Amino acid sequence: MIRSSRLLPGLLVAAAMVAAPLIAPPPAFAADEASGDAVAETYAALLERDYVYPEIGKRYAAALRAAIKAGRYKTLSGEALGSAIDADVNAVAVDGHLRLRVPEGASAAAAGPGATAPAPRPRKEPVEQAGWIAPGIAFVRFNVFPQDAAVTATAAKFMADHADAKAIVFDIRTHNGGGLDQMDVIFPWLFDKPTRLVAMATRASVDAEGGSPIDGIPSMRIVTGDAGMVTREHWVTPNADKRLKKAKVYVLTSGASASAAEHFALAMKHMGRGVLVGAPTAGANHFGRGEDLGGGYGAFIPVGRTYDPKTGKDWEGDGVQPDIAVAPADALVRVLTDLGVAPAEAKTLSDAHMPKWPMERRKPRGAK
Repeated sequence: MIRSSRLLPGLLVAAAMVAAPLIAPPPAFAADEASGDAVAETYAALLERDYVYPEIGKRYAAALRAAIKAGRYKTLSGEALGSAIDADVNAVAVDGHLRLRVPEGASAAAAGPGATAPAPRPRKEPVEQAGWIAPGIAFVRFNVFPQDAAVTATAAKFMADHADAKAIVFDIRTHNGGGLDQMDVIFPWLFDKPTRLVAMATRASVDAEGGSPIDGIPSMRIVTGDAGMVTREHWVTPNADKRLKKAKVYVLTSGASASAAEHFALAMKHMGRGVLVGAPTAGANHFGRGEDLGGGYGAFIPVGRTYDPKTGKDWEGDGVQPDIAVAPADALVRVLTDLGVAPAEAKTLSDAHMPKWPMERRKPRGAK
């Protein structure tokens, strides 16, 4: 979850590992002033101190320090260093959020003379196709929940403008993560009483230094939890408008629905307020913050987890399971058909509202 400028989006990212070690170190670039050993040691110290699971954090640190001792990182930099460190970390335990960020331009430098950096992916619009998809049926796609007041205002306006809907379809099939701001203007329309949604536990070491990404959010309440963690519960307080309290709610999911999208899905499913239709979500449970490792390198460190307070279970690695399992591409037509839209018309509407972004499940760089 994102709450400050120190934090990076909690997104699933994927990149191929370098196939073989380079014969010689890649040429140096201005930002890459830290040695591979120094970057790895800084990363190890942060993982040991702040990673969401203390014992796994210690194992990550031990693996990185063993590799330093063996000289594994001494001649590496850029993408080669990032891939080596990611592989060593993932060999201990795969975490969908954990990935090293290399200095800008490192990919091109590692590829050799004349190579250019890969073109950046097109920027996703946070909100798409918000409106009436059929009489009485509202539809909106969220690709991310950013810390952006304008997007929060757009979400709030969508709910107010469609308060007479008999059904609302939230499409999060291409939603890769973010924070709570948009959720906190959506949920008050849908619940008819104060409701505990999920629990979120942060390493006490991070919370003590004011580094928790959920500290200070009005919808979060501190409760007693596990030792060494600071636990907060996400609550919704209903608004006074009764129109949407009984509306049907559907949430479209896929293997690309990650992090904050999974928080949204779990809250709707486990509180019985929404029906999830599609495929299991990505399984990227942990929230965290970005850290500077020196020399232009950085890392996203998961410092907490979100879970069902009734069972204590989260969705890391497994994802949130749909109530109605169908291919993600067929999820919207299934919902529309269930809502009484004629099959042919439902298929036409679904095709018109298909995401332009891929919906596949992704693995972090270096994962097996």
